[in-house]
Amino acid sequence: MIDLYSSNTPNGYKISIALEEMQLDYNVIAVKLDSGEQKLPEFLQINPNGRIPAIVDRDNDDFKIFESGAILLYLAEKSGKFYSGDAKQRSVIMQWLMFQMGGVGPMMGQANVFHRYMEEKIPTAISRYQNESRRLFEVLDQQLSKNAYIAGPDYSIADIATWPWVRRYQWSGVSILGLEHLQRWMEVVGSRPACIKGITIPEQKIQTDAERIKEIQNMVSH
Repeated sequence: MIDLYSSNTPNGYKISIALEEMQLDYNVIAVKLDSGEQKLPEFLQINPNGRIPAIVDRDNDDFKIFESGAILLYLAEKSGKFYSGDAKQRSVIMQWLMFQMGGVGPMMGQANVFHRYMEEKIPTAISRYQNESRRLFEVLDQQLSKNAYIAGPDYSIADIATWPWVRRYQWSGVSILGLEHLQRWMEVVGSRPACIKGITIPEQKIQTDAERIKEIQNMVSH
């Protein structure tokens, strides 16, 4: 059994989608970011960086993993799915996974901050991150013009990592106009049952802060 500590964010959705795709048994512990639960001492035992997602593999000596890319690699190796037995193809998948981790996620994340969340709107910062996100979308579109999926003919953890971010393009204020291959890929991946379910996890539950803290403490001490 795997305990998934997550919230309703693109990085969190990566792991809920992966667990659904790989058909691994898991429990969900929703972490309320706005209440600072990710900074609780109990959670910092799992992820010292105080971020979601994180997992604990109860079937592997309560092994703890943080960072969404690292979690995806661990789950792919554990399940034997959505990676590859070929060294070169594993490298291709890894390259596009790192493309998401180092590019798409950070650039869209900064676009969100300056476009949506900051009270002071700084046009140069907004355009800088929106334009860079668009450029990365164009790189993906070119790659997808030659391949059914990001890393080649087969669906992989590179797609699982990237789709939860790209699907939020409107929230980031980034256009996908003219990117027909990216749009085709978004529709195909977005129709997968695991993706449809994965973006509903964790479910929103109304609980008191005391109930939430107790739940996290109980799961950590399992």
